[in-house]
Amino acid sequence: MKGQGGTARSDQLPTAFEPANVESKWYRFWMENGYFRAGRVPDGKPFTIVIPPPNVTGALHMGHALDFTLQDILIRFRRMQGRDALWLPGTDHAGIATQNRVEAMLLKETGQSRHDIGRDAFVEKVWEWKRQYGSIITNQIQALGFSCDWSRERFTMDEGLSRAVREVFVRLYERGLIYRGKYIINWCPRCRTALSDIEVEHEELDGALHYVRYPFTDGSGAVVVATTRPETMFGDVAVAVHPDDERYRAWIGKRVRLPLTDREIPVVGDSYVDPSFGTGCLKITPAHDPNDFEVGRRHGLPAPVVMNEDGTMNEGAGDFQGMDRFEARKAVVEALRREGYLERVEPHRHAVGHCQRCHTVVEPFLSEQWFVKMKPLAEPAIEAVKAGRVRFVPERFEKLYLHWVENVRDWCISRQLWWGHRIPAWYCEGCGETIVAAEDPEHCPRCGSRQLRQEEDVLDTWFSSALWPFSTMGWPEETEDLRRYFPTDVLVTGFDIIYFWVARMIFMSLAFTGEVPFHTVYIHGLVRDSQGRKMSKSLGNGIDPLDVVNKYGADALRFMLASGTAPGNDQRFYWEKVESARHFANKIWNAARFVLLNVDKEVGGDLKGAVLGRPEHWILHRLNETVRDVTEALENFDFGGAAKMVYDFVWGEFCDWYIEFSKAALYGGNPLAARGTRQVLVHVLDRALRLLHPFMPFLTEEIWQKLPGHGEALVAAEWPVPEDQYFDAPGAAVVEEWMELIRRVRNVRSEMNVPPGKPVPVLVRPADQEALRDFEGGEVYLRRLAGIDPLDFDLHAVPPSKSVTEVLGRAELFIPLEGVVDLEGEIRRLEKELEQLGKEVDRVRAKLDNPSFVAKAPPAVVEEQRRKEVDYATRRERVQARLESLQRMI
Repeated sequence: MKGQGGTARSDQLPTAFEPANVESKWYRFWMENGYFRAGRVPDGKPFTIVIPPPNVTGALHMGHALDFTLQDILIRFRRMQGRDALWLPGTDHAGIATQNRVEAMLLKETGQSRHDIGRDAFVEKVWEWKRQYGSIITNQIQALGFSCDWSRERFTMDEGLSRAVREVFVRLYERGLIYRGKYIINWCPRCRTALSDIEVEHEELDGALHYVRYPFTDGSGAVVVATTRPETMFGDVAVAVHPDDERYRAWIGKRVRLPLTDREIPVVGDSYVDPSFGTGCLKITPAHDPNDFEVGRRHGLPAPVVMNEDGTMNEGAGDFQGMDRFEARKAVVEALRREGYLERVEPHRHAVGHCQRCHTVVEPFLSEQWFVKMKPLAEPAIEAVKAGRVRFVPERFEKLYLHWVENVRDWCISRQLWWGHRIPAWYCEGCGETIVAAEDPEHCPRCGSRQLRQEEDVLDTWFSSALWPFSTMGWPEETEDLRRYFPTDVLVTGFDIIYFWVARMIFMSLAFTGEVPFHTVYIHGLVRDSQGRKMSKSLGNGIDPLDVVNKYGADALRFMLASGTAPGNDQRFYWEKVESARHFANKIWNAARFVLLNVDKEVGGDLKGAVLGRPEHWILHRLNETVRDVTEALENFDFGGAAKMVYDFVWGEFCDWYIEFSKAALYGGNPLAARGTRQVLVHVLDRALRLLHPFMPFLTEEIWQKLPGHGEALVAAEWPVPEDQYFDAPGAAVVEEWMELIRRVRNVRSEMNVPPGKPVPVLVRPADQEALRDFEGGEVYLRRLAGIDPLDFDLHAVPPSKSVTEVLGRAELFIPLEGVVDLEGEIRRLEKELEQLGKEVDRVRAKLDNPSFVAKAPPAVVEEQRRKEVDYATRRERVQARLESLQRMI
């Protein structure tokens, strides 16, 4: 195959870009040659990211694809800048989420529960699950081109990280920051485990306030309390009123009878009570409400538990024992009504906590658990952010972080699960001693007994995740990786785990290394569906990233996600956006084919000695501006801005303009000019591919390997830097005037329906002699790219009759239409088009003025109609203006 001005070669690109033909080839090439491994640039300054480890609960979703794409852009960018870049991959055991999945699988496949097969056998089942899904996740990450250092892959329950977890637990315990005690915690009756506050999602639900009479034991009347949870009344130990409430102050110290029981309980005064809620009298149930628990502690009251771990009522509920809590609620209300204790029931909408994993209503529950004292750990974490040692991008998330950390409560770290890091505590059966140790003890240090029982509970999954930035580097050993790559540089994550994970990593890192875990936290938003809804299984609107890759290629998905990103903001997934990114890939491919077909093998991108015309100076000026601006954008985490700049330069300036400009020199018969243009084509394409590589690694590597004079791999090539000698703003402005003239003539041709092959005459009246010289210098390009003939320049030109006038910055254009366009026929055509556009505007506005349509139609449909309204109205205005212009000529 020969191109004009080129020679036949075996290394030409195929006519079409097929992602499936290049993606696995190049990933394998990068892996086999160790390009992703840290340490390749021993003299380079380290740049480190640890991957937010995905849970081994299944496949990756679109949120992972966004999260990892942004990290890969940063890693590839910094690697090309000569940094010793480490992107450390891994996965999280995910505790309760994974156990739930495996339990469901076990029940479906065998009809057995975990209790049927026992702890050891069940844990082995989970390890089998991990091995299966861990490999699926790895394959997905690789399919998307993510350049992780797989030689350093970690798992939160591998041997090294397990050692770190035990070490941290023991040290915190020895410092008095871990304790065991009874406390009111969030309990999931379905998962049968404690939950931390941030594992509980609150949802507004319609409920009821039940007004219940508690009779005074002296027969002097009754206290009326309002409660949403009458089934817990069997755990009541007092009725509380505000000590300053004039209505009830005299009741403090009296006793009331607990309805449906033979128990007596006191009336106490406590400032926690809100006099304006309900009746201003509050039943106190310390074992089943966190605020009541605190009131009970202040007054030295007992805390009887009246519910079982599975959400059924226990023996403390009397006749209601064995009932489900919600069944018991109905039965208790009916009994209160029957016995005359129920005064009234009112509707009441309130927030109800749900388990984040299974969505079961959470139960406040008094239980013996392990806790971490957070206040001592929080103080350094607050100071680190306020002092700027850790910064959030965007900055507004710093306030969110500080608000939570400054009001942090002790962290319940024990979970009643089998899958996870088992708490390293043992209880001596001989003397009751509690032993906490990093290594399994053989005997009790107090009495010497060997009858030791290990704690059954495991640690909250976020406990091990909190150590991720330094445990993955080999801590507690002082490893070479820990010395070189820690602290890490950037954490890329979503706003939803600032409390779960980000804050806790800062706590733990400062406590055990004295360093912050990362210097910058970049927060991105969610990837929502086209209607703006969160992607979820329940809605069935989730999109598998690999489905997108299989259809459009990894580069298209990556570029779409990056270009739609703004710090902290959500983006919507549209298939049309992926198609647009694929069109961009095809545009780059076709441009590269043109360049390769028109350059000789020996013509590389070195511009030394190149003869450069004005278009060459212009494209080099714009290239260097783009290099400067894209570099600055990536350094400031403006991924969307960087992607747009590269897109605009490659598509809008290199492909649409410079390649067209270049044909005049390539085929114009001047060998020196042609050679200089070839050098510039290769140089600009080379630099553009480097800029694009972090976003679209497969496509760019495939093309770059075909360029004359390419190096060993684009993944290891140098990031471009601005070259001062090619900045030429005045010269670039002249070429941009040519471009504007060409656009204006093309617009007139289009709007006047001039056939593509038919030339139009143009008369240019420059503003002065300098402008005349500048426009005359572009004559060959103006004629060629705008279809102009003849083209005349005259400082004193008089507008011809029946011509269209266009005003530029330093010139006026006159385009005579007589003989070029059938003016009367064109007027008739425009009148019909104007009428049709008017109908379209009226039709769309009628829809948008219909309240029923706006209220019931999906938001995306309404938004599409609004876009159509603007488009039709704009086109109508343009046609109207052109019609009036033609009518004046007749």
